[in-house]
Amino acid sequence: MRPGPLPLVLLPFLLAACDPDESLTAYGAADTVWQLETLDGAPLGAAATVEFPEPGQIAGQAPCNRFFGEQRAPYPWFEVGPLAATRMACPDLDKEQNFLSALAAMTEVEVAGDILILRGDDGREMLFRAAP
Repeated sequence: MRPGPLPLVLLPFLLAACDPDESLTAYGAADTVWQLETLDGAPLGAAATVEFPEPGQIAGQAPCNRFFGEQRAPYPWFEVGPLAATRMACPDLDKEQNFLSALAAMTEVEVAGDILILRGDDGREMLFRAAP
């Protein structure tokens, strides 16, 4: 006896199971701490990092606080969801705000070896290097 066609209700689940991982982690960003080198071509003046701990997630250390959230777009696009952060005060809160607002404005990502570049539609750019 030959099996009949699959019920249509199963089709979306089967297609999702066949989709390759299109997240940033699948394109070289996984298992790496990325240290900010420049923001718009100049040093930020404070340390900041990003990480992509799992597909669709972003985390890191801004100049004062740890942050985490979702990275929602498939590579090479970049879109972070609302970011949550700890709430510690420090003298670099203005640099932290600059870093986090720039991160939220990025729309494209490129990973090339130990370099990660984020770019925004407004011409802004963030250059990160893999931590040793």
